[in-house]
Amino acid sequence: MGFYRLRAGRSAALALAAGVLATAVPSSVAAAAETAAEATAPRIDLTVLVVDDGGGAVGAIVSELKDTGVPYRTVRLDDPGRPVVNAAFLSDTVSGRPRAKYQGIVVPDEDPFGADQAAGAAENAALFAYEQTFGIRQVDAYTWSHPGVGLEYVDNGGYAGVLDGAQSAVTAAGRTGPFGYLDGPVQFEDNSALVAESYGFAGKPRAGFTSYLDTPVGDGGARGSLVGEYTHDGRSELVVTFAYNQYQRQFRVLARGIVEWLTQGIHLGQSRSYFAVHVDDVFAPDARWDKDRNCTPGDIDCGDGGEETTTDIRMTAADAQYARQWQQTSGFTLDMVYNAGAGEEWKTEHGGSDALAAQLLADRAQYRWVNHTYTHLFLGCVQNVSVVPWECAEDTAGNTRWTSRADISAQIRDNYNWAVGKGVSTDRTELVTGEHSGLKTLPQQPEDNPNLAGALADNGVKWVAGDNSREPQQRKAGAALTVPRHPMNVYYNVGTAAEMADEYNWLYTAEGDGGSGICESNPASTCLAEPLDTATGYGSYIVPQEARTALSHVVANDPRPHYVHQSNLAEERILYPVLDKVLADYRALFADSTPLVNPRQRDIGTELQRRAAWNKALADGKVTAYRIGTTVTVQAPSGVTAPVTAPEGTRKQLFLGTAVFGTPYAGARSTWTSPELLQSAVTLKLPA
Repeated sequence: MGFYRLRAGRSAALALAAGVLATAVPSSVAAAAETAAEATAPRIDLTVLVVDDGGGAVGAIVSELKDTGVPYRTVRLDDPGRPVVNAAFLSDTVSGRPRAKYQGIVVPDEDPFGADQAAGAAENAALFAYEQTFGIRQVDAYTWSHPGVGLEYVDNGGYAGVLDGAQSAVTAAGRTGPFGYLDGPVQFEDNSALVAESYGFAGKPRAGFTSYLDTPVGDGGARGSLVGEYTHDGRSELVVTFAYNQYQRQFRVLARGIVEWLTQGIHLGQSRSYFAVHVDDVFAPDARWDKDRNCTPGDIDCGDGGEETTTDIRMTAADAQYARQWQQTSGFTLDMVYNAGAGEEWKTEHGGSDALAAQLLADRAQYRWVNHTYTHLFLGCVQNVSVVPWECAEDTAGNTRWTSRADISAQIRDNYNWAVGKGVSTDRTELVTGEHSGLKTLPQQPEDNPNLAGALADNGVKWVAGDNSREPQQRKAGAALTVPRHPMNVYYNVGTAAEMADEYNWLYTAEGDGGSGICESNPASTCLAEPLDTATGYGSYIVPQEARTALSHVVANDPRPHYVHQSNLAEERILYPVLDKVLADYRALFADSTPLVNPRQRDIGTELQRRAAWNKALADGKVTAYRIGTTVTVQAPSGVTAPVTAPEGTRKQLFLGTAVFGTPYAGARSTWTSPELLQSAVTLKLPA
């Protein structure tokens, strides 16, 4: 087992005395005082107890705990075999020391077990006594405004009703407290005028209640609380008075603060706001959508016999200059996922010169570059395109025919070597195959190309991109691991907003309204109420929708990259409005202490790999974590690094001396950590 320890500083008074009387009080006296305090302190395990009623609010908080790596235990209220929550369930004694088994409690509301029944009242009493004894905090996931939670009834100057589109704001207490990572107003989602998406109660605070998030009530001159802390009877409750689920933005941006408040800022797990964008097919042309035939000439399903009825889309030197300038202005770096061989073929077909390649190579240091294979060859089975949809071709014995290891390896090697020869910095461990080919492609190819793993090993590839819409979980591909990528609904085969809206209409309009009807047969899809205006639909509908989807990934601690195509940076450059809105919306919401993290593919792969190992250790019950006074100990299997979050000012004890712990983010410090050389423990000294 690996061994981790966090050690806090002294109390504020003791720290001040030690500083003023350093020459008069021996350090051994201070150490003795600290040891004495810990000798009588209880042990508090770093696990959250979740009392689950099956509702969306509790489920949303559970999703945040799970996604950020915070250990938790669930008690389902509808489970007839569930344990009784009593003193023995909540606490016991270990080696003569009292133990609190949970560092925080999440409950549906302030009356989790039903005080109107004797059994429920007894469980409530046991839970509340536990919180008083050990100083444990409780989150009321969703309740209404009333004096029992420290708020006035809404008929006394408050509000109850639909909150769609409502503007709420973090209060001064929220900014100096658990929600200090937020800057601007928190606007409630309003995605459809036909559906009420959120309901809530905004009441005036009473004595003992500190509001952290509020909204205007009445004529706007007063404000009612939507999230706040109610301190009473030696207990603290975080009271949330609006309904939500794990996907709604208003919850996602508040989720970090809920966990920080619940755990008092010291917990296992960590969270970041990740955003990376891969631009595929750089140097290669992309085929164009034919709005008259409602297909893309050259695609297998277009049934055109290879007839070209539209011109290809390819960036120009001016588009490359714009990309460089946009990066500088936006402060965001794109990943250029390149096909050098396709670019060389294009150059040969167009007189031997290529102004686009010249411009991109002149600016090569401005971007990150990722190998996309030399000519974008399909690396899976040999495709039989005589049928629609295509099938895997077979030999005379009925065996699947596969692209060979030699051909796959050459595609990877030649593209990498081209970059080296041009002075382009490319990490050979990263790879994006054309169409994510080589990996299994359902339904036609239910397994990876058996030649893929060997070719990846031949070229030192450790991280191969996958399609998140097909396989959202990281998995092995030989010795390599996949890095799932989110596809953006900014299509590869369009260069203008009108083309994008036209194809979008075809895919998302019912057959009776002139569309393909695909949205009617696909349970995961929703049809448009009516076709978009092709002149305005992209900007008015598609851009905000795609930006909202991307931002939902960003604020959910999801590191997976998004991918688009070089065609989206060409002609009308339709990708930029989406990216601009994502960046603007994020920066308007979050403080400078919580910047976007823009990782490259290998770093995303490593993050997902660490999470998988950590989650397995938690699921296997092989992580033990607890706090005794000012010391927190974490034990995990050897080789498993632990994600830990601690307050700003925390320092890590080295074999000799100390160093700053982790990296600053959202007002705290966090990192994946393990013991240093010659140490069996990680010791962190927290500020007073």
